[in-house]
Amino acid sequence: MAMAQTRHVVDLLRSACAGLEPRIVESSPLGDRDQISKLDRHGGKGGAFVEEIRTAMREGALQAAMHSLKDMPGDEEAPGLVIGAALKRDCAEDALVLRKGLSIEAFFKSKAAGMKIGTNSVRRAAYLRRLFPEALVIHYRGAADTRIRKLDEGVMQGLPDGGEVGPADALVMAQSGLLRVGAEDRISHVFSHAEMLPAVGQGIVAVECCADDWETRALLAKVDHAPTRLRMDAEREVLWVLNGHCNTPIAAHAKLDGDIMMLKAAVMSEDGATFLEVSENGPCDRPRELGRSVGLSLLQQGAAKLIDDTR
Repeated sequence: MAMAQTRHVVDLLRSACAGLEPRIVESSPLGDRDQISKLDRHGGKGGAFVEEIRTAMREGALQAAMHSLKDMPGDEEAPGLVIGAALKRDCAEDALVLRKGLSIEAFFKSKAAGMKIGTNSVRRAAYLRRLFPEALVIHYRGAADTRIRKLDEGVMQGLPDGGEVGPADALVMAQSGLLRVGAEDRISHVFSHAEMLPAVGQGIVAVECCADDWETRALLAKVDHAPTRLRMDAEREVLWVLNGHCNTPIAAHAKLDGDIMMLKAAVMSEDGATFLEVSENGPCDRPRELGRSVGLSLLQQGAAKLIDDTR
């Protein structure tokens, strides 16, 4: 999926910048190399997926790097770096993938009772525990196509303590990721925002570069999608205000309707039992102010304690 996203960035740059021939440098960050451990073992999403690539940019080995925005820490600054482009947002919703032979009718009729649902996201896990309290949510990591193969073959999933869990009956994954790897035919259900609010930045590809590399910044500006950047700024401001981290189930999604931005965000306990949600509207040209207001409203409802309990 990462290579598909990278090739998309390259194609956009070639179209926008005549004569430019970007060169793809493949990288396998720690989060991809270790498919068993939980992300906090590597310092969260930043350490698992982002930091090695950021170091390469700071050392001059790379001019720019593509990230899934949801994997970029929003509660901290990246010294010397800047998001030079936010690409037009893909669908942000989460999708359900069932093992072959299991029908969506049977899944929902039984409310997934006794079934094992795999995910690598604490946010998805918390929502699943709210939606399907009689199901068992299991830790499940790996590339999108690898996860689907393991689902169909009934492969057990390794755990950080050396044990195993599974096999899974279903997976919950980003709809955009499934589309990018050509697995749209495996989508059995797309969760509405009322069922499962997306992660901050889900569906957005961000291209990062050094802040003082003005030539690269000028090139990336040509593929920046202004409406997506507005939504990105609002959602990430929520995360910054909350000082959230990768162990906390936090969701946020912004929509534009003319000059108005609508922002909804949620914080919940890991078991999904405690659930806080705030929705506010504001002018679309002041996204950070709206994100700050929503984040502060969640803190007033007690979000800080939920976040501290997961540290």
